[in-house]
Amino acid sequence: MKFYYPAILALTLLLASCGGQMNPPYVYNTNPKYTWGYSEFYGAYYTNFGNKNNVISLSLFTDSLKTNSLGNLTGIGQCVFLEDIFVSKTDTLLPAGTYTINNSGQPFTVAPGKNDTIDNEVYQLGAVISYYEGNTTMSTIKLITEGSFTVARIGNSYSLLFDLKTADKKALKGSFSAPLPHFNEALVNPKAAIRRRLLHSIR
Repeated sequence: MKFYYPAILALTLLLASCGGQMNPPYVYNTNPKYTWGYSEFYGAYYTNFGNKNNVISLSLFTDSLKTNSLGNLTGIGQCVFLEDIFVSKTDTLLPAGTYTINNSGQPFTVAPGKNDTIDNEVYQLGAVISYYEGNTTMSTIKLITEGSFTVARIGNSYSLLFDLKTADKKALKGSFSAPLPHFNEALVNPKAAIRRRLLHSIR
């Protein structure tokens, strides 16, 4: 007489019904090569909240993402957005060094990604990566909550290497090596106001 454990029997029946094959999990790019982007300077954006350090944001894109005539982002690929990079009160450009994801607000730190509800709408704030997939149902935004990255600079050319983790504990590498335009937004964005972004999402 043969005995079958229920879990093993259920798995056997499932494999049989699928022809012996199981669908693998969807895999996102965990090591994007960003080829273009820009940085925005916001000055002492949080001075009203007691933090006098300057704030810079950084947006980097893979080469398959482009902008159309309306300034909207189109294509398939990845975009990393680091909303709150804290630098010293004397820095206006992204300085070279090693940056850590944490909530301290000190120079060479980046605010981690988080979900925040504003007027009943959920927004992803802080450090995030957006995936624009060929299968649009799999396009998503992941919060970046841990890790670090290094910045090297020669003239207007920057080299960045990422060693991060997303909120689902997945490793996220990535690199960038190219000129990095900087935009001074400190005069057009009041402190503690909602910041506009130069590019709009395709979705």
